Amino acid sequence: MKTERPPGAEQASTGIPGLDDILAGGLARYRVYLLEGSPGTGKTTAALRFLIEGAVNGEKTLYITLSETEEELRDTARSHALDLMDIEIFELVPPESLLDEQQQQSLLYSSDLELGETTRLIFERVENARPGRVVIDSLSEIRLLAQSSLRYRRQVLALKHYFAKHQATVLLLDDLTTDTLDKTVHSVAHGVIRLEELAPEYGAERRRVRVVKYRGRKFRGGYHDFTIKTGGLEVYPRLVSSEHRREFSREQLPSGVSGLDELLGGGIERGSSCLILGPAGTGKSLVSLYFALSAIERGEKAALFIFDEELGLLFDRTRSLGIDLQATMNSGQLLVKQVDAAELSPGEFTASVRECVQENGIRTVVIDSLNGYQAAMPEENFLVLHIHELLQYLNRQGASTFLTVAQHGLVGDMKAPVDVTYLADTVVLLRYFEAAGHVRRAMSVIKKRSGGHEKTIREFEIGETGLTVGPPLSQFHGVLRGVPNFVGPGAGLMGDPSA
Repeated sequence: MKTERPPGAEQASTGIPGLDDILAGGLARYRVYLLEGSPGTGKTTAALRFLIEGAVNGEKTLYITLSETEEELRDTARSHALDLMDIEIFELVPPESLLDEQQQQSLLYSSDLELGETTRLIFERVENARPGRVVIDSLSEIRLLAQSSLRYRRQVLALKHYFAKHQATVLLLDDLTTDTLDKTVHSVAHGVIRLEELAPEYGAERRRVRVVKYRGRKFRGGYHDFTIKTGGLEVYPRLVSSEHRREFSREQLPSGVSGLDELLGGGIERGSSCLILGPAGTGKSLVSLYFALSAIERGEKAALFIFDEELGLLFDRTRSLGIDLQATMNSGQLLVKQVDAAELSPGEFTASVRECVQENGIRTVVIDSLNGYQAAMPEENFLVLHIHELLQYLNRQGASTFLTVAQHGLVGDMKAPVDVTYLADTVVLLRYFEAAGHVRRAMSVIKKRSGGHEKTIREFEIGETGLTVGPPLSQFHGVLRGVPNFVGPGAGLMGDPSA
């Protein structure tokens, strides 16, 4: 007998929004799909979400398990707070006669009998249940019973044709514990999804998903990060910035610090990125923070993603400068997120930023620092591509992005751990220099794609009133090298009585 097609539903949602996005909406109905991955990658959790989504939509569902007991499955579901009340579980165990040595046939292999009996029991249960969604866990058991590649392929084809006749959407699980080079099911299945787990040298394991094959459908290729959380899998589709565009007005956004805005020719353009470079302690975080506070004063919201500094210390430090970040955050105008670089994947971080922009309407984003972002992906070879897509996405959403990068060293020839100056629309350079027996700070704008900017170098101070930017250091040469030469009649230094 055939099951009734759900009215108006051509695709079966997996119950995992991020995976549906990768699959361009979900799984085409009444086809057989392969979900493969090593033990522990989340196959069972994903399969349970797939069946629960069907039950919610009023479909009959069936979980056929050859490797786990029903109690183990229910324990897994309870650990994720999943309700299996409407899910039928069929625990397929070998008949006792096949396990009895006295009953075994001498002319036939016992595996032949087991395979035939297993197939008969599966078909019998499907005939009785008439499910719209089926999960078979796992193919490794069937592969072992088949013993040869030919018999295994015939068995999988038999299952495929049977379920097609009964109009069921089937998810075959494969734990890759037998022959990992056998691609028999890859050629038979309508689509293949692979889950992988990676163990970095330090930090939590990283998981990623890839759609290997999907007949007749354009899907989002490549690897996508995902995590296993209470409730199931959370998939973070790889960001493609060209898919996200919105109309917005490009306007100059000031920082609220007069000298800094003069350097920048009025401010930073909306929908652009600004990179703030400098050695440790020069005030990169504070400079970026002023742009966030200026956005809040305009009635907008801002977000800070802090990789390097503990939040309590950040709040105390800014309070001593007359900035109450805690109160601003409590008012809901400022979103501050502490990012643990050792526990976060790049995909999860990107998803967090996207949520701020799309759901919270945030238009000023500060990432402090890029050094910490790089630490979150030490074994990744495509850091610059990740940053490129994220910056392009934020620009096209009309969000202004401020990134800080700590350079190695204090004075002289300094280098950043990663060169992204060509990606940013504006680059602000902070430097230490020595003059009149004091260590001082200077800033300059070395690049701005839109509009003019000063080409001067200005001294700035950080005090109890916050950030103060002085006039251009026109009396000095070599400030950026850290040891300038005095060439004018007056020093022109901030706080210098002889100036």
